[in-house]
Amino acid sequence: MRTRLRGAAALALLPLLALTACGSGDGDGTAAVGAQGSPAPTDDPVAAVRKVDSVAALLPADVRKAGTLRVGSSVAGPPSAYYPNGTDKEPAGLDIDLADAAAKVLGVKLERQDASFETILPALGSGKYDVGTGNFGVTSERLKTIDFATYINDGQGFAVKKGNTTLKKKVTDLTELCGLTIGTGAGTTFEATLTAQKGVCAKAGKKPYDVKVYSENGATLTALQQGRIDVIMSTINGLRYQAAQAASQTTFLGEFHRLDVGFAFKKGSPLTEAFQAAVNELIKDGAYARILTKWGTAASAIDTSRINPAEHR
Repeated sequence: MRTRLRGAAALALLPLLALTACGSGDGDGTAAVGAQGSPAPTDDPVAAVRKVDSVAALLPADVRKAGTLRVGSSVAGPPSAYYPNGTDKEPAGLDIDLADAAAKVLGVKLERQDASFETILPALGSGKYDVGTGNFGVTSERLKTIDFATYINDGQGFAVKKGNTTLKKKVTDLTELCGLTIGTGAGTTFEATLTAQKGVCAKAGKKPYDVKVYSENGATLTALQQGRIDVIMSTINGLRYQAAQAASQTTFLGEFHRLDVGFAFKKGSPLTEAFQAAVNELIKDGAYARILTKWGTAASAIDTSRINPAEHR
């Protein structure tokens, strides 16, 4: 079910305020139909990236011959991936630039297909896509069926409506949410975390928290503004970006749980090693740092790409 925004005020806010998907489950959903984002930065650090033969050689021969890869892409909101000029134009964002830059290093073209966050990982297993992007966080559960080549650190965080003093500081324990209604994205690590830990309130002798799941990030924000939820759980980068937009009227409460984020592949895919090498090439030549700086996410930089790192505890 796709939740529709109601009211002119909500529609006016939506262009600026869609959150990023967190692969941390870290992905949220897809941006609302017709939603536009804030203007994209004009610099293009991807333009100077060139093919590196030694890295391209890591691709399977059939991929090198075809010269294309099918990408399932969750376009949820800035800074990860969004539509700055409308859904009839090309998406932009950190995920878009990093995927395009890695493809240039590998000497292939990307056939990007928009998809809802929760459908991408299963579709990798079925062979519909070769690679998935959507700010996917590396978790122990996902590692059972998915391989990752990491490209940033991100994670889980919380935000409230500006002026709300129910939560006055960084959330360090889910019992601090007892009695509240939390909004989050469908199929995300946020939803999984909240569902798995729902018993903590009863153990603490407190009223349980309630979880409302939304398929669109704009709908989650609208629910917060209208008082239907008390707090949003989403990605660190997305919530930080959102709070910086004056119209959002949200306050970011900080990091709750750190997660590595990476390109996603079906288990055993030979593409994983190739993308890891491509990310490391981008880190080495400086294009990686320029891309993160462009999108205001330099604090999420990694020193080296890893394949299937253990989930942070």
